[in-house]
Amino acid sequence: MSLVPSFFGGRRTNVFDPFSLDVWDPFEGFLTPGLTNAPAKDVAAFTNAKVDWRETPEAHVFKADVPGLKKEEVKVEVEDGNILQISGERSSENEEKSDTWHRVERSSGKFMRRFRLPENAKVEEVKASMENGVLSVTVPKVQESKPEVKSVDISG
Repeated sequence: MSLVPSFFGGRRTNVFDPFSLDVWDPFEGFLTPGLTNAPAKDVAAFTNAKVDWRETPEAHVFKADVPGLKKEEVKVEVEDGNILQISGERSSENEEKSDTWHRVERSSGKFMRRFRLPENAKVEEVKASMENGVLSVTVPKVQESKPEVKSVDISG
């Protein structure tokens, strides 16, 4: 599988991947209204969680970076029988009226990633776990049955 760097935003994506549901956003990277010289991707960095998808002989394995989130703040769902959806939300901190903020770099907001699973996915056996800010989702694959080969004796 060849990964091609995207010309739009520097994100690595597989242009020819029929399973990817990522949509190109023509406004990604433009200035956000009300914030001078702050690119939108810096303001909403958390809204697009980075996900790796690898396929092993036994399963499809997804790993998503969700730093600072608890497992209760992340949802993993299978929709329409073959769409894996990973979503969540990080709330912004409560502001005290007496506080003076000098810098705000940690982002908050919602994120959602969707992936079309191939036909060999066992969606009824999906498992997920979180450790050190990384969500791991394992989707087992249907094991292909090897054709039974019967040897035939040749007479004569």
